Amino acid sequence: MEQAWIDRAKERLGRVFDPAATDAALERARDGVEALAQAAAELEATLPGRVEDAVRSGVHSQAAPIARQLAEVRGLSSQIIRRLERLETELVAERNARVDDLALLVDLVSSGWQSVDERMGRIERHLGAAEPAPVLRLEERQAAPHG
Repeated sequence: MEQAWIDRAKERLGRVFDPAATDAALERARDGVEALAQAAAELEATLPGRVEDAVRSGVHSQAAPIARQLAEVRGLSSQIIRRLERLETELVAERNARVDDLALLVDLVSSGWQSVDERMGRIERHLGAAEPAPVLRLEERQAAPHG
């Protein structure tokens, strides 16, 4: 009985499925799988290079403006350094000029006082030789008649 059922099932399957159509479908499926395998192999061969090119292009497009800005910052910092060095040089020169001015002023003041000291010495020697001058007190002078 089981054999009869199997034969009957085969007969039904034979009516439902056409073996030629099934073979054609299987052949088309094999061709599709082969095409898919070929496309996968091509992608496997070309995809790393394409990804590398895409990454390089993306990084270049993003890094180029940053590189320009970095170069600009370097240029500006070099300019600032040069200006600061020039200011430092000018400041040192100005400080040295002020020290020279102060030394000249000290020389002038000391020579002025030396001259005053010499004149006072001559006056004192001259007065020492002559009669002492009368010293009037302020009260006496205010009480004396003008005339």
